[in-house]
Amino acid sequence: MSKKGSTFKDVFASIFATGAILVAFAISLYLFIFIMGSPVNFEGGNPAGHPLPGNYLGIIYKGGVIVPILMTCVLTLLIFTFERFITLSRAQGKGRLNSFVRNLQNLMNEGKIDEALVSCDKQKGSLANVMRAGLTRFNDLKNDKTLEKDQKILSVQKSLEEATALELPMLGKNMIIFSTLASISVLIGLIGTVLGMIKAFAALAQSGAPDALALATGISEALINTAFGITGSTIAIVMYNFFSSKVDGYTFKIDEAGFSLTQTFAASLKN
Repeated sequence: MSKKGSTFKDVFASIFATGAILVAFAISLYLFIFIMGSPVNFEGGNPAGHPLPGNYLGIIYKGGVIVPILMTCVLTLLIFTFERFITLSRAQGKGRLNSFVRNLQNLMNEGKIDEALVSCDKQKGSLANVMRAGLTRFNDLKNDKTLEKDQKILSVQKSLEEATALELPMLGKNMIIFSTLASISVLIGLIGTVLGMIKAFAALAQSGAPDALALATGISEALINTAFGITGSTIAIVMYNFFSSKVDGYTFKIDEAGFSLTQTFAASLKN
């Protein structure tokens, strides 16, 4: 991959991330104002009043202005979860990685390098790209008489390392979104909780009989924001751990296959 191509991909990834967050916020704002805040969800058709019994849209609307922000966090998580599934599916390639690695090892042990290269082209994906780079270098150096054995092995290892360095950023891309949202969702929800409790205590502090509507609204706002914050954080943590384990698995497969290729190459030079 050229430096120019890598830079273009970085710019595109940045634009995608920013655009995804803005789209999620726009959708959240629309849902909050026009769907959840619709008069049909409230008694007397008044959004300032109580929501109809059992009407969850109206109940969530009572969570206040923090709710659209929390909804943005959840929608952003869904968008990037979908993006990660697609990216990691492409990184895996067309077949099962275990079968591909075993087949590649057998072909290398038999000295069928050209067939191994064809197998990489059919498999595609990150592991296949790394192995193809190593196998190509393997082929170029096998009959080269100008280099010592150790120099050839180091050259193959360097090719594998360079190819791996190009693939790993794609595998781990956007993972910071999940870790960040796992932290800030709870904090944003806590802000909404505090604002709701402020309203509730303000209603209690009034002289005479407390304003029951204001008290109920404040408590409702506090609990709704707490629920949304915890939900967003939980989803982010689960998805982060799931995708991290996937990336670790791919990385292990790449290292395992690269080590096998290097050992096979070293053994072939002894003969």
